[in-house]
Amino acid sequence: MEQKRKWKISDFWELLKNGISAIVTGNLLLRLNAGKYFIHIAYTFLLFWILIFESLMAENALSKVEKNKARIKEMEIVYADKTFEVASMSRRSEVEKRLEAMGSKVKEPEKQAIEID
Repeated sequence: MEQKRKWKISDFWELLKNGISAIVTGNLLLRLNAGKYFIHIAYTFLLFWILIFESLMAENALSKVEKNKARIKEMEIVYADKTFEVASMSRRSEVEKRLEAMGSKVKEPEKQAIEID
């Protein structure tokens, strides 16, 4: 009967040493017989590259959205300020003061207008 060999710590170190030497010499893929799977490996790396690229593009788009939100908020503040400014200019007292400053003789009526039935 054939006995199964038990793994020892020294076997692990030997495997690790062989793996590192194969990486250094460039024979790792040959030792693993991965030549027939090269297209699959290249395709997987391509997919990972596309995934990373799309993540970067999405992050770029989200940063633009954040910048634009800040700009919109700033523009809303400016808009509210301008709206207040326009509303304050249309008050009767302001209009009368501006007309006097321009030299106009137009003033607010002293008596109420007469209504004809």
